[in-house]
Amino acid sequence: MASQTEENYLKRLYSLAGENGEVTISELSASLRVSTPTANSMVKNLHKQGLVNYEKYKPLSLTELGETQAALIIRKHRLTEMYLVEKMGFGWEDVHEIAEQVEHIDSPAFFERMDEILEFPSIDPHGSPIPDQNGKVTPGHHLPLSELGIGDSVQLVALAHSSSEFLKFLNGRELSLGTELEIKFIEFYDGSMVVSYAGHPAETFTRMVCENLLMEKVSD
Repeated sequence: MASQTEENYLKRLYSLAGENGEVTISELSASLRVSTPTANSMVKNLHKQGLVNYEKYKPLSLTELGETQAALIIRKHRLTEMYLVEKMGFGWEDVHEIAEQVEHIDSPAFFERMDEILEFPSIDPHGSPIPDQNGKVTPGHHLPLSELGIGDSVQLVALAHSSSEFLKFLNGRELSLGTELEIKFIEFYDGSMVVSYAGHPAETFTRMVCENLLMEKVSD
């Protein structure tokens, strides 16, 4: 059984990996806020366990086993977040820190029961896909609001980032998953957008906000 620290490294490598699946040691250490020698030492340990591909001075990548283990940790995290929101009444901005602790429980039966109680959700409260029991992920193919055009009618289906501060920002504007929006205006200079949705005839979002709102077009 991996330690909590090892699991955190695996999860971070999984989340940082680009299209080629690679992460530099400097990216990893910066993301985890540890020194490069500390990160390097842990990566060597994970390499010995067959979880990470490691060669000195080269980018890191997860092995197939490492990727599966990382996805299963993420599965536990996202199931926990969903349970906290759906069954315990927590706000979507309050669940991350709790799930960070619960994800390290080593009890498959516990999380499978949680999954059953939730009726096998495919996404977490922030729209992120929940890996299946084998660690397989079905990614969503959503477009950032920033890539859409004036007149488009869209629905918010996921978030690119779900920090507590960002979620509180969305709460303050009564914006949640499932909300339908229409793009009214795009500012050429900075990419900010004016959108309308229920009870909000004209809200202005910065480009950074628009990049974090993942949408699906609404059929006519």
